Amino acid sequence: MKYVCNLCGWEYDEAEGYPEGGIAPGTKWEDVPEDFTCPLCSVGKDHFEEA
Repeated sequence: MKYVCNLCGWEYDEAEGYPEGGIAPGTKWEDVPEDFTCPLCSVGKDHFEEA
């Protein structure tokens, strides 16, 4: 599953995770910490939706 930032379009892919941000590949979106922010525009998880 992939999730995209509504503001800037950055995409989180569960299969790839976000290793640069400490999120391992295979991490489900619901398991990403609630304080996660978009690496490009800094908005919170509530600004992401399923791609």
